[in-house]
Amino acid sequence: WLHGLRKENGKQLDQSTIYNYHKNLKAIINVAVKFDKIARNPYDRLKGEFSRGEKENVEYLSEEEMRRVEQLVLLPGELATARDLFVFQMYTGLSYSDAQSFSLDNYKLDNGKWKYSGERIKTGVAFVSQLLPPVIAVIERYGWRVPRMTLQHYNENLKLLGKAAGISTRMHSHLARHTFATYMLRNGVKVENLQKMMGHRRITQTL
Repeated sequence: WLHGLRKENGKQLDQSTIYNYHKNLKAIINVAVKFDKIARNPYDRLKGEFSRGEKENVEYLSEEEMRRVEQLVLLPGELATARDLFVFQMYTGLSYSDAQSFSLDNYKLDNGKWKYSGERIKTGVAFVSQLLPPVIAVIERYGWRVPRMTLQHYNENLKLLGKAAGISTRMHSHLARHTFATYMLRNGVKVENLQKMMGHRRITQTL
C-alpha cells in the first residue's frame, strides 16, 4: 500500500521513507507492549523483512563546529533553549524522545560520574549513558532537568542556530546524535562500546 502512494510531484515514496513509516509504527507498538495494551510486537517476527534502502551520507558537526555552537552568545529565549538541548544531545547521543524523558533520578553517581543503563523509548533497545561536563552544565542551568521544546519548534530554531553559528550543514535534532557518535569514535571509544551508548541492536547500525 505504501509503495502505491504518490508524492505531490507524482513520484513513488522511496524505500527509506517507507522504512521510516514502519519504524515509527513499530515504536508506537513497543509503547503499547510496555503498558500491557498488547502482548507482543508483531514486527518482532519480521526481522530483516523491511529494507531501509540506500544509506545516505551521515552528516555531523566537526569539533570546531561543536565549539561554535556551544560558545554562541545568545539572549534567553527559544533559540538559547534549542542550543542547550542540542548540546545535551550532542554529548549524550540520546534521541529527541529519550532526551525529553530524561530524569536525573535514573542516573547513579559512580566515582564522581553520573551513569545510567536503560532502554530507548522508540525501540526498547538497551543502552548506557554517562553525563559529560557539557551536559552537567546544561541541566544545572535548568534546575537539573532537560529543557523542554516541541520537536517542530526545536528543529525550526536549530535552522536559525546553524545560521547564527555559521554552519553550512543543515541543523536538525538527529544531527546531534550523529555528531556524538563521530565525536566518540574520534576520541578513542571502541565501536562495540559506542553501539551500547547509541542503543543499536546491530553493530552495522553504528558503522
